[in-house]
Amino acid sequence: MSSYASQLEEEQRAVSRAYDRLDALRAEARERLDTVRAAGSHGSPTQRTERDSFATMYEDRLAQLRAVEDRLVFGRLDDVAGKRRYIGRIGLTNSEHRPILTDWRAEAARPFYEATPSHHGDIVMRRHITLSFRDVVAVEDEVLDVHSDQVGEASRSGTLTGEGALLASLSSRRTGKMTDIVATIQAEQDHIIRSEMGRAVVVQGGPGTGKTAVALHRAAYLLYTHRRTLERAGVLVVGPSSAFLHYIDQVLPSLGETGVVSRTIADLIPGVSAAAVDSPRAAQLKGDHRMATAIRNAVTARQRVPRDLPTVQISGIPVPMLAVDVEQALADARRTRQPHNKARETFVKSMISAMRVRYEEQLDYTPDQDEINRAVSLLRMNDKVRVALNLAWLPMTGPWLLDDMLSKPAKLRRYAPWLSDEDVAELTRPKGSPLTRSDVPLLDEALELLGDDPKVASKRRREEAQQAEALRFAQDTLAQNGIGNGLVTSQMLVDRINGDDVEMTAQRAGRDREWVYGHIVVDEAQELTAMDWRMLMRRCPSRSFTIVGDVAQTSALGGTRSWPKTMNRLFGRGNWDLNELTIDYRNPQEVSDLAGRFAEGQGLYISTVHAVRRIPDAVSRTTVAGRDELVPAACDDAAELAARFVAKDGSGRVAVIAPESLVDELRAAMAEALRAKLGGDEASRLAGQDPWDSQVTVSGTEEVKGLEYDAVVLVEPGLIDQEAPSRLVAAADLYVAMTRPTQRLAIVRTAMDEKDLEL
Repeated sequence: MSSYASQLEEEQRAVSRAYDRLDALRAEARERLDTVRAAGSHGSPTQRTERDSFATMYEDRLAQLRAVEDRLVFGRLDDVAGKRRYIGRIGLTNSEHRPILTDWRAEAARPFYEATPSHHGDIVMRRHITLSFRDVVAVEDEVLDVHSDQVGEASRSGTLTGEGALLASLSSRRTGKMTDIVATIQAEQDHIIRSEMGRAVVVQGGPGTGKTAVALHRAAYLLYTHRRTLERAGVLVVGPSSAFLHYIDQVLPSLGETGVVSRTIADLIPGVSAAAVDSPRAAQLKGDHRMATAIRNAVTARQRVPRDLPTVQISGIPVPMLAVDVEQALADARRTRQPHNKARETFVKSMISAMRVRYEEQLDYTPDQDEINRAVSLLRMNDKVRVALNLAWLPMTGPWLLDDMLSKPAKLRRYAPWLSDEDVAELTRPKGSPLTRSDVPLLDEALELLGDDPKVASKRRREEAQQAEALRFAQDTLAQNGIGNGLVTSQMLVDRINGDDVEMTAQRAGRDREWVYGHIVVDEAQELTAMDWRMLMRRCPSRSFTIVGDVAQTSALGGTRSWPKTMNRLFGRGNWDLNELTIDYRNPQEVSDLAGRFAEGQGLYISTVHAVRRIPDAVSRTTVAGRDELVPAACDDAAELAARFVAKDGSGRVAVIAPESLVDELRAAMAEALRAKLGGDEASRLAGQDPWDSQVTVSGTEEVKGLEYDAVVLVEPGLIDQEAPSRLVAAADLYVAMTRPTQRLAIVRTAMDEKDLEL
């Protein structure tokens, strides 16, 4: 091994070889795509649909090859025989099918993340390669076999190091987008990422331990390892907020995976978007598992024997609707075990049949079929009969049922008898109120019991019949034309016939409430209520979940504070695994220690053992005499930090986290502080940014959950504590706020606030 410069040159040749192959593959896919597109609409229908299928395949391949441009190569493994294996984002082979690059998810790449000096197998050295665009700018070696000659060689060439690549990534400015950690995955993280798909995997970890990154990399690993299973069913990622989903949306594409569905609980039902927020107590009540019973009671309450039953005249003959017939029809419909609106068809048929029998019983002759058909038609069209049938078995939509229940206290008491008068008052709202985030699981429960609206159901049955006919046509077409190589399936042909040539699994899943996913990733899972979990469990009957969270950060009154208690109920004992991440990669040690001491003093469970970095001035404190000085002092601190960390290239993030009662005032003052400190042009640039991508933000504690910033200004923490709905929620909120920064935490408060709460 020679000088450091020659090491860079050697690795540059290997990296250039990988990029050259990537470019060749892109050109090949583009050329094939252009050839397919150039064929246009000529040829038979079968030929056109087959070309469309190939076009989709090449488009997807091009998207994947483009997404892995950044840091394509990041590692190398050397074994005892002197062979080298390069590790990267995807696997690449040369034109002779010899390996150039090993996919990070492949079994052969496992030692790059998990090998240690005491357990390294035949691997003697691990090299980290740092790229700037396509140029190699640094290499760092970890010699795993201390008896290897490479110890001395790496030392002499200046490449011998330990955690340089990791620390460099931790110290870089935030960009508002989570980046993958594929080059710096640690052993405890890799073990979780590569765990089996068939079980629920829970990842408990404090702030900055990499829970979210582990969950997303696990999704990428499962898609790579179980491609055939998951490609068709899809993977769902559930996050706490739309800002969080924006934050993570580049991670999976950068790992070569597209088409994953990302949603919050609030927008998991297609066509429904709930922006309103309940009070913490109302959200807790709606999240109680017993609310499933309340929804069921609301549905069954609309299956009853009406008080007044009509008697109608057919050709002068009185035909009564009898209670015994209604009761029998109700029983017939319930026995079908179909959703309410679908089962109503059975109820109506049974009732019309019973009334027809009552009509025939009064005739002194046997009617012919035409007379029977006429009687049935008259019964169906009779207004009194139709009203009575609706009173007995009312067709309903989910939103109507929920609105009806929550706007009428008497009904709410009847459907949910365990609620106290205070609880009923908390939940009752004016009719027509907008849906809240906590309503969505209740609505999903209602839709599950009700099924489609009758009009929607009729349309859906027609579409399904057309789809089945198209599939039969596609199968016959492929068989007649001898297309059996597997590249074009009958389902692909149906998609082309229906004009869905660019539609991906994610798009189909995203608009189908009943879609069943192959795997679900849940982030900030400690915030989910029992009703939230019911909503997710019905979307993944295989029970294949990656569940990440931190019980010390639980701010929802109905959330999880004990994983065993929640998971045993959901999956059963022995059917889920708990993994704990213990190393804080985000916060400086000074911030981690401060937050940890506070949380433990408040009775929260802290799983973090230590942070990996120290920054001497990571924590600062500013105390002012009174409220009049508080906002100016906080904005001055934030503007100073913005000048230090925020760059015009879009990197750098500063957050002001404050009590909700101060947020509006701070936002207004912050704009002026930035203008005074940074100048009008820079302040205007920052003011024009999208809220989810803003470099300087002012918000409460809830909005920053799951996110990270270079610097945080924590304003009046004692007031945040006072505004919280409970002591544990207050502690969790402050713990979250204190653990957002990667570089600096500034605490700004009044003297009175300092007396009220010790930090």
